[in-house]
Amino acid sequence: MARAVLDAALAKRRAAASNPRRRDGGGTTGKRPRGYSGPGPDPRDPQLFGDVLNRLMRARGWEKPKAEAMVFGAWEKVVGPDIAKHSRPVKLDGGVLTVEAESTAWATQLRMLAATLLRSIAGEVGHNVVTKLNIHGPAAPSWSKGPRRVQGRGPRDTYG
Repeated sequence: MARAVLDAALAKRRAAASNPRRRDGGGTTGKRPRGYSGPGPDPRDPQLFGDVLNRLMRARGWEKPKAEAMVFGAWEKVVGPDIAKHSRPVKLDGGVLTVEAESTAWATQLRMLAATLLRSIAGEVGHNVVTKLNIHGPAAPSWSKGPRRVQGRGPRDTYG
C-alpha cells in the first residue's frame, strides 16, 4: 500500500514537470513573470511612495498613532496660525488633549473656542482622535526651594 502511494506521488510529480502550466490557467510556473509588464496594471510597476506608505500603515495598524502625531506635528495647520502662535499642545492621553496657552487671557479665549477647535482638529486629523480639550495658562514658577519651606502665597505677584 505504501508502495502504491509512493508511485502515485512520483507519477504526479512527473506530470507536473512535463506540463509547465499552472493549474489556475495563468500560463506560468508560479515564478515571477519575465519581460515587459504590458499596458495594464502589474505588481511590478513602480508605485507612488505615498500609496506604499499608506498601505503599510493600514496593514500595521498605525493610523491612530499617525493621527495623534499629526496633532503635534501640524499644530499650526490644525488650529490656524493665530492660535498656534499663542498656544501649544502638551500631551494627548486617552483622547484628552492638554493645551498650554501663553497667558491666562489666551487660555480663557481658547476655552470659549473649544468646540470650534475640536471641529477643526476632527476635520484635519480624523474623528475621535481628540474628544476633549484641557486648556490651561502658563505655569507659574515654583517658589519652593530648598529642603524646608513655610507655607504661604509666595512673593505676592501675579503671573499670566
